Amino acid sequence: MAKVMALANQKGGVGKTTTAINTGSYLAELGQKTLIIDIDPQGNAGSGLGINIYDLKTSLYEALIEEIPLEKAIYHTSVENLDVIPSNIELSGLEVDLMDDPNRDQKLLNLIRPIKEQYDFILIDCPPSLGLLTLNALCAAESVLIPLQCEYFALEGLTQLLKVIRLVQKSKNPNLKMEGIVLTMYDSRTRLSAQVVQDVKEHFGKQVFDVIIPRNVKLSEAPSYGEPIGKYDPLSAGAAAYKKLARSLVH
Repeated sequence: MAKVMALANQKGGVGKTTTAINTGSYLAELGQKTLIIDIDPQGNAGSGLGINIYDLKTSLYEALIEEIPLEKAIYHTSVENLDVIPSNIELSGLEVDLMDDPNRDQKLLNLIRPIKEQYDFILIDCPPSLGLLTLNALCAAESVLIPLQCEYFALEGLTQLLKVIRLVQKSKNPNLKMEGIVLTMYDSRTRLSAQVVQDVKEHFGKQVFDVIIPRNVKLSEAPSYGEPIGKYDPLSAGAAAYKKLARSLVH
């Protein structure tokens, strides 16, 4: 039975998709059958794994709107044990399309149920917002992993995200847990990054993963080649960090 984890943060550019792709690929490398669901209309998780998101026969959008089996939207990747359900800009209209549906926040949950037995991990890559798409992810997930960049406004907005998570726990998904906070884009050359790490650990203690993802050029380059960092540059500092993160999720 799959562990379903949402990667969420309403701030953009914090490393959600990078974390989903690379953690997912290393989980797969560790022998964990893994599925990444891209619920972000930008579609970067699919394209970052080599999928042509502009020419999809079936995507997450069709599954959510037409309620076709989610299996029909699954694409295999070049990484053994790693599958992806891609999205594209069509998904941006979902909120309007489901306006009159009383169960609109449970759509993803209902779609995932039949395929949970096929995977060990299901990672949901959320958009940089707290709208219907992220709400669907939080209702479907068992836990939330929050990528948090080591930058000045890192803690701004996190309070709002945690408030939304508590509301979902209270009214929609009482079993939702905090998987933890993973610090990303750490720059060892700056005092600011070190200060952010210190502040976040003081605020959240054991909820913060020990592994810190460095700011790394190779991590930025890999998606343009449609490859996770483990294939693009397995010896890079970014690769080592995500491999460690994946191991911590398994053990």
